[in-house]
Amino acid sequence: MRILLTADPPIPVPPTGYGGIERIVDALVRNYRKGGHTVGLVSNRLSTCEVDGRFSWQTATGAWSDLRNAMELRRSVDTFKPDVLHSFSRLGYMLPLLGRPLPKVMSYQRHTGGRQISWAARVAGRSLSFTGCSEFIASMGRASGGSWQSIHNFVELDKITYVSKVAPDAPLVFLSRIESIKGPDIAIEIAKASGRRLVLAGNRPEKGPEREFWDSRIAGQIGRDGIEWIGEVNDAQKNDLLGNAAALVVPIQWDEPFGIVFAEALAAGTPVITCARGATPEIVKQGRTGFFVDDVAGGVSAVGKLNQISRAECRHSAEAHFSCEACAAQYLALYARLTA
Repeated sequence: MRILLTADPPIPVPPTGYGGIERIVDALVRNYRKGGHTVGLVSNRLSTCEVDGRFSWQTATGAWSDLRNAMELRRSVDTFKPDVLHSFSRLGYMLPLLGRPLPKVMSYQRHTGGRQISWAARVAGRSLSFTGCSEFIASMGRASGGSWQSIHNFVELDKITYVSKVAPDAPLVFLSRIESIKGPDIAIEIAKASGRRLVLAGNRPEKGPEREFWDSRIAGQIGRDGIEWIGEVNDAQKNDLLGNAAALVVPIQWDEPFGIVFAEALAAGTPVITCARGATPEIVKQGRTGFFVDDVAGGVSAVGKLNQISRAECRHSAEAHFSCEACAAQYLALYARLTA
């Protein structure tokens, strides 16, 4: 099968730093090619992912970016002649292709819905199918029309070391952007009330309301009561951090579309403490691979019950539900149905 994938313009595939969906696309490319498929990619011009056909967006920003990139996608399709087009970028880029019978998949990693989806579904008809990175996202999209399927994001299990046992004084870890919707301030309070060390890993906002949040709620806690901030981490550091953590504590304060860090923690064998919002109930099994909490008191209670969680079961859950192989197979099955 000839498959043309797209990733948003700003970040190369694979990313050199932050870039969750770009990692997903890179892994899918490698999986598909290993399976004998011919794969093309439309992405940032600095992308280094090995493909059978490489195409670059004309622009990443600006008033004319959507139009120019839509034209570039059409040229890429005309050149590569795929059996299926799978977009992890913007629906608007598909505009010149919606009326064509070419099978198309549009994948969403964020909150979605609205007239654009309704209109595209009507114009494209059965040639267009939508996917959401969770059932939470797919259910949002269905309200606007079209055919939707949930296919979870995944982690590359061979890049995450499973750790079966950690030290009794292993720290709690917060791994995410340091901003209010991720709940770092709540994680700090949970750790302090539990008498546990906490390592905060993630980039700090430099301006705006989130910088004010950092200055007022986070900065004064660093270096006190076992609270440490180590900044943004690379893949090797993340692997070490998660594998040696007693738990990942990210008490989100918004409806998370997926939250790949939760699946990464499970792959390391590390239980998750978070809030039951958005897609998290699709990832964490209450009392088996982690705990859902509503407040600091609930977080403290969860920390006290971490010895009830099997790290082996955490890893098994990641293997069963969030592996590249499992998720790629679902996409390939969708392509087969569209091209039948």
